[in-house]
Amino acid sequence: MSRGNFAPFAAKMAQEGLPDIAIQTFSYYYEQLVEGQTGLIAESEIRPVTDLPDVEKFGGDYQAAGEASLSKAVVIKLNGGLGTSMGLSKAKSLLTVKNGLTFLDIIAQQALKQKTPLLLMNSFNTQEDTLESLKKYPDLWDEIPLDFVQHKIPKIVADDFAPAIWPANPELEWCPPGHGDIYTALITSGMLDTLLDHGYEVAFVSNSDNLGAVLDSSILGYFVTEKLPFMMEVADRTAADKKGGHLAQLPNGQLILRESAQCPDADEAAFQDTTRHKYFNTNNLWLNLPVLKQLLEKKEGILGLPMIRNRKTVDPRRSDSTPVFQLETAMGSAIAVFKGAGALRVPRTRFAPVKTTADLLGVRSDCYVLTDEYRVVANPQRQLGQVVIDLDSSYFKLIDQLESRFPFGAPSLIECRSFAVQGDVSFGRNVVVQGQAMVSNNGSGQLKIEDGAVLT
Repeated sequence: MSRGNFAPFAAKMAQEGLPDIAIQTFSYYYEQLVEGQTGLIAESEIRPVTDLPDVEKFGGDYQAAGEASLSKAVVIKLNGGLGTSMGLSKAKSLLTVKNGLTFLDIIAQQALKQKTPLLLMNSFNTQEDTLESLKKYPDLWDEIPLDFVQHKIPKIVADDFAPAIWPANPELEWCPPGHGDIYTALITSGMLDTLLDHGYEVAFVSNSDNLGAVLDSSILGYFVTEKLPFMMEVADRTAADKKGGHLAQLPNGQLILRESAQCPDADEAAFQDTTRHKYFNTNNLWLNLPVLKQLLEKKEGILGLPMIRNRKTVDPRRSDSTPVFQLETAMGSAIAVFKGAGALRVPRTRFAPVKTTADLLGVRSDCYVLTDEYRVVANPQRQLGQVVIDLDSSYFKLIDQLESRFPFGAPSLIECRSFAVQGDVSFGRNVVVQGQAMVSNNGSGQLKIEDGAVLT
């Protein structure tokens, strides 16, 4: 096969039933890969962003404007993830997170309280279970479908740029195209036209595992009043965020997003300098739907987001399997293709993703409460800031491991600054953790913390 032959990819994708726009979009990035483009953004090509509008300094005018615009807004949640890093084989949003409710339950109740349409961008893996779970909320089902499905793309053999073949498990020949696929999926599903036909003009998009991402009337009001085509919520970058994507700008002032995979090795120190690049992307985005429609028509369905090239093996569990490239795009990188796009500084509370079992234990604990508006917020009785939780990955990484060792739920952490567990430990009922506590078990058996124990 000649280097850079796209025909086998087009045939493979068509056979899988993928739409023409998805195939053309993949071809756009495939050609970049074959030409030797890496998607890297050098430090010399960008400038730091030093100052932004701040939602915490807004007055009441934006709030009023947002409330007046609620009838034109929809909420879109990215719901394609399976939570495999925690050992799940179903949609991560179906995981119980607070007061017996799942992420999806809380998201559904928020939408019902706010009377805002809820849309999910599912994957082929999450659609069936998710829609089945939402049947308990009949008021969510109306003339607008509850979901649309993101596409999948072939993995590319690194040596000769051919489609990856893996007969042992053909599903491993495919990979997700990143959440930047949302724009393509909105077209191919017909969802963008459906929303516009029903008078919706603004979409608030966020990850389903980020319980801090709720539709805020003040932010909606700012977005509408300032007539922005696209807006990214960003938060102050700390040492904990230094490896995540950051906001930057081109010399002409156009805002862009740079992910770690787009940073040359030589620029790593500048990338991780949180005093230079001060803001990180929360992946809470606001879209002007009529402008998005116009831009997609102008670009014939291909926005041309910056490419992210990932080196993997075709079977991620086997390092000796065929080396491949997986091409992705980031949803937030669309900030670079909307002329006049904006960014807004928001408090850290709007970025509260649950990525690990330690995150989950914290949210399940009394450090957080569920309000009548179905918002998960910090317990106002807690005075110590965010608790730092460190669980031994050998015994607590997977959800089954966590729940078998905390069979009666999370301990009380309201008076705890940090909580570390090393070794195999299980916890009884009504355990209280205070101060800076560590529980360590170096023995061969499991250490059992008795009911009612107070750990300090």
